[in-house]
Amino acid sequence: MQNKLLWSSAIWLLAACSVGPDYKRPQFFPSSDIASSLQLSGREQKISTDWYTQFDDPFLNTLVARGLTYSPQTAVAVSRLRQARQSLRINAVSYLPTLNADGGYNYVKDSINYGVPISTDYYQLGLDAAWELDIWGGGRRLTESSLALVKAAAADLDNVRLSLTAEIASDYFSLRENQEQLRIAKENLRLQRSIYDLVSEKHKAGLTDDISLNQSAYIVRTTELQIPQLESQIEAYENALAILVGRLPGQLKTMLDNPEHNPIAKRFAYDLDRLYDLPVTVLRNRPDVRAAEYQLISDNAQIGRALSELFPKVSLSSFVGYQSKKLSNLVSSDSDTYSFAPTVTLPLFHWGALVNNVKLQKYAAQEQLEQYRQSLLTAAQEIRNSVVSLQNEYVTNRAAAAAEKAQTEVADLTLLKYKQGLLDFSEVLTSQQNLLSAQKQRISSNGAIYQDIIAFYKAAGGGYSPVEPKKTKPRPSKDVCKG
Repeated sequence: MQNKLLWSSAIWLLAACSVGPDYKRPQFFPSSDIASSLQLSGREQKISTDWYTQFDDPFLNTLVARGLTYSPQTAVAVSRLRQARQSLRINAVSYLPTLNADGGYNYVKDSINYGVPISTDYYQLGLDAAWELDIWGGGRRLTESSLALVKAAAADLDNVRLSLTAEIASDYFSLRENQEQLRIAKENLRLQRSIYDLVSEKHKAGLTDDISLNQSAYIVRTTELQIPQLESQIEAYENALAILVGRLPGQLKTMLDNPEHNPIAKRFAYDLDRLYDLPVTVLRNRPDVRAAEYQLISDNAQIGRALSELFPKVSLSSFVGYQSKKLSNLVSSDSDTYSFAPTVTLPLFHWGALVNNVKLQKYAAQEQLEQYRQSLLTAAQEIRNSVVSLQNEYVTNRAAAAAEKAQTEVADLTLLKYKQGLLDFSEVLTSQQNLLSAQKQRISSNGAIYQDIIAFYKAAGGGYSPVEPKKTKPRPSKDVCKG
């Protein structure tokens, strides 16, 4: 009894060992450095995954909801997550005992040159069991790697959802910006045509020359040229949005055409102080950064799996069942049989393949370590850039609004004086061109504010946070030996 307990304890201890390095998160950038770089305030705002609803646009909300449900991009990411989960379920049981039902008929006739020729035949029925003991933790490292890949796939799904939401919002406001630019162009075109009619009447009356007439015609034609270009861009954005939500081009035209209230017409009011109310974990929690870290965890576990191939393997196999020369009495007490066959395999010479595989996995992990570091740097860069761009855009927007207001007064006054015969038409032409340019700049700036807000939320992770995947098996035993 004592010997059995000793053997059981020895097997348990061996089975609990896992060679290879245990993962420890690399601390590339201290939290204090991150807070200083991003100028964090210490107040932490909770970003919701439906951050886009703050724009209070029901059309955008509907598009995002449809996109997250029907977009092929989301479907592909979900499928990859399911594949990773199935791989985990397969690999998690790879080092457990297997049991097969075995039945068959065996006939053997020996060669005459082998000796006395003997013919044997028999029937067999039973259970065949096999188990390669996971002494060095290669199977558990494989499970660890597979679990990390499940988490990476889940993070990739979050990243797809975030990117899709941001892309839909970006294309939507680009569409609205072009629609507003088109409205302004048509409005200016009507004014410019009325001015042309005025100049034409003066020309007929001999009150103005051919130069003024041609100049007024020129500004009309120049504005007319912009309209087809804007209409093409509007069509392109409508079709892009249709594809993003899993629809055919043109199927969203009725929904997206000519809004009663275009959000781009006015500057969106955003509390800029919120740009600095991020948690210091904002970098590591970004979906793409989490995916990179989980891939690093997976590669780190593969080092241990490769190391386990350098050590001896112990396998157990057994058979319990029946054997008989006659099928009629196969299942009987006199036909019962069993066998037990332990095997030890020691790798001796593999032309360096096993050792080189360990080196290969180490290099792969080192590469992924740098990928993870790069993802952190990229995240910090994108957050900082989006914050600065949004702040500066509000400064630009105020200047653009003031310029438009001033130029509107100039254009109105210039046209009035021209009608009174106090100014040359060239000044009217210049004022109208400047007015159209000022209007376009203000609308472009309004659109840029929306785009910068979208970029900020995408850079900050869009409210997606780590979620532990559903466990398919109990956690492995805590390591009692290190390799």
